Amino acid sequence: MTCTGGELADGTPYRFVVPDRWNGIVVVDLDFVSRAADEPLTAELTGRGYAVGGTTRAVTGWRIADAVDNQASALGRFEEAVGPARWAIASGRSMGGFVSAGVAQVHPDAFDAAVPFCGGLGGAVGQWNQKLDTVFTLKNLLFPDSALPVTDIPADTERATANWRSALASAQATPAGRARIALAAAIGQLPGWGLAPDGAATPVPDPDDADAVQEGMYLALSGGSQPYIGQAMSSRRSIETLAGGNPSWNTGVDYSRQFAAAAPEQRRTVRELYARAGLDVRADLGALSRAPRIEADPHSAAYLEKGIVFDGDLEIPVLTVSPVGDQISTVAQQQAYGEAVRTAGKAALLRQSYLRTVGHCTFTPAEQIARSRR
Repeated sequence: MTCTGGELADGTPYRFVVPDRWNGIVVVDLDFVSRAADEPLTAELTGRGYAVGGTTRAVTGWRIADAVDNQASALGRFEEAVGPARWAIASGRSMGGFVSAGVAQVHPDAFDAAVPFCGGLGGAVGQWNQKLDTVFTLKNLLFPDSALPVTDIPADTERATANWRSALASAQATPAGRARIALAAAIGQLPGWGLAPDGAATPVPDPDDADAVQEGMYLALSGGSQPYIGQAMSSRRSIETLAGGNPSWNTGVDYSRQFAAAAPEQRRTVRELYARAGLDVRADLGALSRAPRIEADPHSAAYLEKGIVFDGDLEIPVLTVSPVGDQISTVAQQQAYGEAVRTAGKAALLRQSYLRTVGHCTFTPAEQIARSRR
């Protein structure tokens, strides 16, 4: 086993591990340098003859366009040191999955395939507009007079997240609150399955059990160590800081139409809970339609578009992998990517797979290896 590494032009470190009997395939991952050198996935892949390596997000953060280019630069350094790869595969989890899909679009000349795991494949603009829809609905229907932020997130994101989670917990204790949480989650296309507050996996909800589905939607919003509402605070703050303002908008959004596009069991759940609470879902959707909308700062939106909007015009094969219960990288985002690829006429180059697990990027090494080898 040998290692090669160094720094890219922007100071991002890169490192690769090459087995003695290298099979000519190299996997390039955004977060490789940040993980333990002896992690099980690396050991399994190198044991099968793969070279494994990549960079870290620590320098680029949400500067996605730079992170995408860094993967190609790291591959170039690897091939200078080790020799040409037979196949180069871009991969990664979460932001790493997002970046690997960006690599497939921007650098198909350097890479032969991409395997994004649990990436926000609605694109930089789409995934943050999705989160805006969810948080906007919660704020307007449940906490209209509160100081809870939707955009312009304060620097103390931990406090903002704690305040949101506390408010959601109070709402979850009332019939009206549970109904409106379910409506917001359905509009935002969240899964109806989430992690318990202590991070433990929960059973798959029975789709005919409105209480279980609603509990799953609430946990997707606020359960576990990495809740949807937490990312809607912390990552939005980082993006707004980089972009110089708010890059998201909901002007022109029809929330009745978005609710109609939710999963059938979620629509049933919302209607049942609204009836129990003595509320009218049409009245709340009407209130949302009249609520003052949020406009994006054009310069901030243009900045976000650079990193990256997926056009679907694939030139290399892409396999996406996501848990069905992923609250951060939702199934709806994967579907948006698939639709873009089909619209571009490149469906033959895309395969999308899902695992019946709950939480963000909850993969075993065996599951990652099985899909990386496809």
